[in-house]
Amino acid sequence: MLWVIVGYLSGSWLSSLSVCRLASVADPRGRGSCNPGFSNVLRLYGPKLAGLTLLLDAAKGMPAVLGAKALGYPVWLQGLVGLAVLLGHSYPLWHGFRGGKAVASAFGVLLVLTPGVALISAAVWALCAWQLRMAALASLLSALTAPLMCIWLDPAYVPVVGAFSLMVLARHWASLRHIRRGEEARFKRRR
Repeated sequence: MLWVIVGYLSGSWLSSLSVCRLASVADPRGRGSCNPGFSNVLRLYGPKLAGLTLLLDAAKGMPAVLGAKALGYPVWLQGLVGLAVLLGHSYPLWHGFRGGKAVASAFGVLLVLTPGVALISAAVWALCAWQLRMAALASLLSALTAPLMCIWLDPAYVPVVGAFSLMVLARHWASLRHIRRGEEARFKRRR
């Protein structure tokens, strides 16, 4: 239970708030999509601050998951610690349970649990974001790909990765409506 709590607490640090504060720019929760994640920071402030946000959001839950894995906990318990990281990021206690959509945090957790799945999912996200210029759609497609890749690469983790994917899909539910209506924000192509 201790590792689950550590997972939630580490996940609940919204790194974009710290990054934006240090860069002396406005809180991303008040602009753009009002989401404190990588994609909104990218649209608002560019690749440097977004890249730092991505790196920190991916890394923040890794120690807790590494701890659970190093101690030889069963796969389901490692997954529970990882899920706690995602819940902390999505529903942080200190921010009125209003957090991000858990994509970068899920990537970090997957890097620890099943690195091959994490890397393929990241490649799918990057390719889709580049081609479609929509972070939400890239995230949805990446989340759908992850369990399928897990069947092939690491079958023991399929239920865990499936739970992570469901969490990401649930967090993007409103984005699906925006995509259907043609209202989803797109990345601008940089020249």
